[in-house]
Amino acid sequence: MKPSKLAFALLAISTPTCLLAAGPFQATGLKVGEVTDTTAIVWTRLTKNASRNPANAPMVKLNYVAGQTGRRGRIKSVEYPEGLTVADISDAAPGTAGRVRARYKPADADQWNETEWALVDPKRDFTHQFTLAKLKPNTKYDVRIDALRIDEAGPSLEGSFKTAPAADDPARVVFTVSTGQAYKDTDRPDGYQIYPTMRKLDPSFFVHTGDIIYYDRLAKTPGLARYHWQRTYSLATNVDFHNNVTSYFIKDDHDTWTDDCWPTMNTKSMFEFTFKQGLGIFKEQVPMGDLTYRTRRWGKDLQIWMVEGRDYRSPNNMPDGPDKTIWGAEQIAWLKRTVKESDAAFKVLISPTPIVGPDRDNKRDNHSNKDFTVEGDKVREFIAAQKNMVVVCGDRHWQYMSIHPQTGVREYSCGPASDKHAGGWKQSDYREDYHRFLKVAGGFLSATAERQDGKPTLNFRYHSVDGDVRFEDRLEAE
Repeated sequence: MKPSKLAFALLAISTPTCLLAAGPFQATGLKVGEVTDTTAIVWTRLTKNASRNPANAPMVKLNYVAGQTGRRGRIKSVEYPEGLTVADISDAAPGTAGRVRARYKPADADQWNETEWALVDPKRDFTHQFTLAKLKPNTKYDVRIDALRIDEAGPSLEGSFKTAPAADDPARVVFTVSTGQAYKDTDRPDGYQIYPTMRKLDPSFFVHTGDIIYYDRLAKTPGLARYHWQRTYSLATNVDFHNNVTSYFIKDDHDTWTDDCWPTMNTKSMFEFTFKQGLGIFKEQVPMGDLTYRTRRWGKDLQIWMVEGRDYRSPNNMPDGPDKTIWGAEQIAWLKRTVKESDAAFKVLISPTPIVGPDRDNKRDNHSNKDFTVEGDKVREFIAAQKNMVVVCGDRHWQYMSIHPQTGVREYSCGPASDKHAGGWKQSDYREDYHRFLKVAGGFLSATAERQDGKPTLNFRYHSVDGDVRFEDRLEAE
């Protein structure tokens, strides 16, 4: 017989502290995303243990076909130590069954709102997502996730997030952007320095532009793909940041499937893990609605567009022409329509990959590359025709700010999450016809939309991982 909702609620309140040690736990934290002025999605996941497995736990072994190795090598088998599974390996945070509910309130209020209890889904890595509605605009909310096993309550997890200002509110908004978060390139024992640094800015929201995790070398099964999310989002820096900052997530190649991938790509290197499975796992691991392309308004002066660059693209090796696409006809039509409908002072297109560049000559994967010239030209022409519209991009492992020589489109490449992950470009290769700023290093991008002397402004700043400002570009609304 199932306990009633009231019984679960009473159990959460009355369970002695000594029983909380049995779990369930939330070692991978919470994430709050897809926030508007009145709604938000809260992501949570139940874990078996209070912390992830120790780093010295056993590790999986990949057995390659003779003569092959590395991320493009063909795998013959995936081998675990006898009696162990993916749940037992180094840095994993295995999930567990149970129920969760979200409690939330404005930070200055006394009364909590609460959702119904819900089962986490074992087929979706023991995750659940709550959609919150009827929120107050431009408000900081406290959020608390309560957890129950069938007959035991685990520790609650507390956090906070901000809602967007209403579309007619000229409120000050600060947001930060990052990319390139390879696990092997952490720069402190508990994760990445950019996260506590960004928190000091008290951002209204954060956007991760993709390459959030890197599947290529190890994610040869769906279980190992989920393991990548577990180990990254059980890092203390990541947990603390996402427990307290509204976030949006965009995926790119490395957190879809493999390097420079597209839906019909044929590769033997990913073994039992497929492109289609990668699409599903991304949407289970971050707060996300039905579509991975969307626009969000943040007050009177700012609207952002986040585009999808993997689901609808043509093969990279297809000859360029009017039918070759990265975004697909439906997404492009949506982008043009919603941009034209917007009366925001500034319009910011946030793309997982470059649109302006410059990029390396041997790349064939984005709108700044010659292989997508036809669509790239159309996209740049459209952006250039809009008032106060700029591009922010991820993917490239260096920071740059550039202006397209022909159209004047401005692009801000945020740079990778750590200095260890920086590379792929020479600092000496400063191209006068494009670059206004270039730094081959890690860090992040921040932007502040605010009124100065009554006029809308948008100020972009490039930061080191420790927060030092390397370059600023201030825009005034026309």
